[in-house]
Amino acid sequence: MGGDAGSARFKQMTETPIPRLILKLAFPTIVSMMVSGVYNMADTYFVSKLGTSATGAVGIVFTVMAIIQAVGFTFGVGSGSYISRLLGQRNHEEANRAISTAFFSAIACGVVISVAGLMGIDLLMRLLGATPTILPYAREYAQVILLGAPIMAASFVMNVALRSEGSAFLAMAGIMTGGLLNIALDPIFIFGLDMGIRGAAVATVLSQAVSFLILLSQYVRGRSSLRLSIRNFTLRLKMYGEILKIGAPSFFRQGLVSVSMILLNRFAGPYGDPAIAGLSLVSRIMMFVIMALIGFGQGFQPVAGYNWGAKRYGRLWQAFWFSIKVGTATLALVGLGVFIFADDIIAIFRPDDARVIEIGALSLRYQCAVLPLQVSIIVSNMLFQSIGMGGKAAVLALARQGLFFIPAIVVLSGLFGLPGIQMSQPAADIMTFLIAVPLTATFLRWLRGVKDTLPPPADCQPALEEATLTE
Repeated sequence: MGGDAGSARFKQMTETPIPRLILKLAFPTIVSMMVSGVYNMADTYFVSKLGTSATGAVGIVFTVMAIIQAVGFTFGVGSGSYISRLLGQRNHEEANRAISTAFFSAIACGVVISVAGLMGIDLLMRLLGATPTILPYAREYAQVILLGAPIMAASFVMNVALRSEGSAFLAMAGIMTGGLLNIALDPIFIFGLDMGIRGAAVATVLSQAVSFLILLSQYVRGRSSLRLSIRNFTLRLKMYGEILKIGAPSFFRQGLVSVSMILLNRFAGPYGDPAIAGLSLVSRIMMFVIMALIGFGQGFQPVAGYNWGAKRYGRLWQAFWFSIKVGTATLALVGLGVFIFADDIIAIFRPDDARVIEIGALSLRYQCAVLPLQVSIIVSNMLFQSIGMGGKAAVLALARQGLFFIPAIVVLSGLFGLPGIQMSQPAADIMTFLIAVPLTATFLRWLRGVKDTLPPPADCQPALEEATLTE
């Protein structure tokens, strides 16, 4: 795209009414995230037909996928936030360098994860909490997933970058196609070709490869306003500083998801494979619900980044509160529905295992009771990432799965046993909410004072308020 297209994009992001703009950008990302969630659920559903131990193996290897996602989100969200602000300032050359640097860095890190994981696969699975009966399934599944680490990490970068420039529909095309393909391939590879749990992993990696190629084609064919090229790759410390400053919270958040899953599996292990299977099912179900919120928040992020870069502070204020109100109302309704039908939802996956249903349903109800609190936590985190306030974003990212979840599961499991393990995540969510509210309120008080300030001329290079807003 040329300068005219860039100007049109700038006008769209800084002048379109906020509710319409966020919903327009959020719709394809919500669809993408929901499709991703559906194929994760389909993967779990088909694997669950192989038995309780196979279901538990999916939960074990989910930790590996969370590590790969951590790398992808680190470079994707970090470069995406920087790209949004650069495009808001109309600095297209630096934006091209940001996407290229993030893309090739993610591939390199993916290769390292793949090689290191495959070299010590059995040790890795045991460290992640695999029991002797789960280990053979986990090994088969993880060996294939690790081979796909480089393309999975790089796909996250391209997906986030497309959304950061306001091209959410282009991002949706790659994610949706891969997700639907995964759903179709799962039963073929698992049952039709009699590959068992390895077939589920092959279906996932093949689908991710298709998504990768579709996303890459958007840049090759010039449908993106950004230029992805090895020539734009740079090892400048300033570039990595900008990317990692904002990407680090995503790394911490996703990395701590891995840590929390390891702890969950290891603490649940003494209660048998049904406990690991039930709790892993709840993790997948809640991830599916939260994905819709994250998709909505990803419609908010480029709006926040663009308008912060362009000094349209009133639009940033409006975008934040619109996202909070819509998200809270939606998750309250969804949480109520899941709470009521928790037993039936778990039974979809393991209808013949009463113990898995019992453990999973109670854990699911606990988490649904505090589900609306997730909106303030996630939207506030995305706000700070979008405007370049990495310190505050890091605090929120560390709080839920690190600062609060780790001590919660240690203390509550010691006091109450398995019910304490089931209560640990809701307890962590409540404490994180209590941190998010005052942390965000400080920034919102400042924003309310400047939101009626007239914006500078469109051709100005806006300077961020670093002197006023210290972290």
